[in-house]
Amino acid sequence: MASSDSANVSEAVPGMPASPCAMVIFGAAGDLTKRKLMPAIYNLAKSRLLPEQFAIVGVSIEPFSTDDFRKKMTDDIREFSIEGIDMSRWDWFAQRLYYLSGDFQDPVLYKKLGETLAQVEKEQGTQGNCLFYLATSPVFFPIVVEQLGAAKLTRQEGPKWKRVVIEKPFGHDLASAVALNHALGHVLEEKQIYRIDHYLGKETVQNLLAFRFANGIFEPVWNRRYVDHVQVTVAEELGVELRGGYYETAGALRDMVPNHIFQLITLSAMEPPISFEADAVHDEQTKILRAIQPLSPERVLDQAVRGQYGEGAMDGKHVPAYRSEPHVAPDSQTPTYVAMALHIDNWRWAGVPFYLRTGKRMTERITQVVIRFRRPPLVLFRNTSVEQIPPNELVINIQPNEGISLSFEAKIPGPVVRLGAVNMDFQYSDYFGTTPSTGYETLLYDCMLGDPTLFQRADMVEAGWAVVQPILDVWKALPPRDFPNYSAGTWGPQQADELLHREGREWRDPTRAGGPHHATGESAGRSGERA
Repeated sequence: MASSDSANVSEAVPGMPASPCAMVIFGAAGDLTKRKLMPAIYNLAKSRLLPEQFAIVGVSIEPFSTDDFRKKMTDDIREFSIEGIDMSRWDWFAQRLYYLSGDFQDPVLYKKLGETLAQVEKEQGTQGNCLFYLATSPVFFPIVVEQLGAAKLTRQEGPKWKRVVIEKPFGHDLASAVALNHALGHVLEEKQIYRIDHYLGKETVQNLLAFRFANGIFEPVWNRRYVDHVQVTVAEELGVELRGGYYETAGALRDMVPNHIFQLITLSAMEPPISFEADAVHDEQTKILRAIQPLSPERVLDQAVRGQYGEGAMDGKHVPAYRSEPHVAPDSQTPTYVAMALHIDNWRWAGVPFYLRTGKRMTERITQVVIRFRRPPLVLFRNTSVEQIPPNELVINIQPNEGISLSFEAKIPGPVVRLGAVNMDFQYSDYFGTTPSTGYETLLYDCMLGDPTLFQRADMVEAGWAVVQPILDVWKALPPRDFPNYSAGTWGPQQADELLHREGREWRDPTRAGGPHHATGESAGRSGERA
């Protein structure tokens, strides 16, 4: 994808090593750095996509020396790398690691950081380009950016670029998102800000654009005339583990819907952009978010479902209820599950519901987008044994097995007219092999190229929170009375099934391969399905 950042455009060519730069990681001693960032950067180094003139400066409160940091990262990469380590390549990488210890609120730290970056530029030839990655608690985002600005470390001069990457959450409600955007915008230009969502690093998410707009057979039927409804499922097997303290302040709605799920919905529903330039893509995504009909308080009660997992059995083992997890209140009202029906008020999607659900401690870890098409008329088959024709489905699997499946009906051989589901399945690994990936490689590479297409713009963030805010308000005013309301190891509370049943529809079982009747291979009809 083309870059919208004019700095060093001639050097920022996709598929080639990025331009020389230093990467500063705030929170370098934390979990995200060792589990995701370092393995991803190492994978870029192995793929020869990092420039030779490259360095990493780790910044954290822990009192490490640079040698301590290099040793720690070497130990961590051995544990968390997706495949074996090429030690010769790692040695090249490790010699480009530096470390600074200090308090993120202390101006002295940033003075030292400026001196270290000058040293790194001299030793590694980074040419003054710098990527600041905030792998910290969100409370530090405005603090670090303000300090970087005060120390003049974000100033762009001539061809030198400075960019700042922040991890979700981008605020915890609409007001805080607006405040965060204001704080960032006070120091940085919008083109310097990269709001990262690792879901967009997955190949199938990026392939949504290619699938829709590079294939003439799908886009003509991608509208209300042919599509009955769309389902988005983001299910996690894990509970909150040791993240109870954070999750108590977030919950499933804040944690997943304004970012991960809305990104999937906008890429699935957006109009064709005039190009793949970042602003052109973001403009169309923002239009979708603004077209989502806001839920009134009455509709929140009818169209949104919240849940919290209780104890249950998974893989033959007992797992505790959410309220029994570490750092969780014994009477917690925090939802670990959300389902809702949304409607996009535009010409393409009027009358087509978009159902979404996400939750923890569900049956299986899986993320998918399901496009369910309208049924064909049955009149042609009125004198046959066919009682009902299942709808065609297009299933876009994002994790854990990335691929696309299309189901359609075919006649079963024999003298009697019977229909059976046929599936055309595409798996990325079958066609293109597997590439070691944490989900961050593409995103970090794009940051270095100056391509913000796969990142959220300020107005997108605020438009997403504007959709979620009415639900937050109603749920805050009316605490749930039935928590916990689904068992660990299930697909969520019964109310989520009723949400679709009221409209004659049902959730697709995400574990089922292929189309609606893959299990039986025959179209015998299905109760509760909308005609």
